[in-house]
Amino acid sequence: MGTITYISPAGEAIQVEGIAGASLMQLATAQGVPGIVAECGGSLSCATCHVYVDAAWTAAVGPPGETEATMLEFAEAPRPSSRLSCQIKYTTALDGLIVHVPEAQ
Repeated sequence: MGTITYISPAGEAIQVEGIAGASLMQLATAQGVPGIVAECGGSLSCATCHVYVDAAWTAAVGPPGETEATMLEFAEAPRPSSRLSCQIKYTTALDGLIVHVPEAQ
């Protein structure tokens, strides 16, 4: 186990316990992180679990796959560090991961 920190648009840090194999979206919604809407429940069809991966973690998280990259085109204010949190599975290698929640989904 470890932690993931979600940074709200206002700068508030929300720490969530990481569970190996769970997606960042599942962890955020289960633990009430505001701003992660997850309308499709993680089926890669809505882009409402959009996050910005902190610069220190982009290499560890890796780039989006082709389908995810296409869905990110529909996200509000995408950036090069954009990822869909439903597509990032937590592992111990991501202990301490920091992601930023956009102002809108």
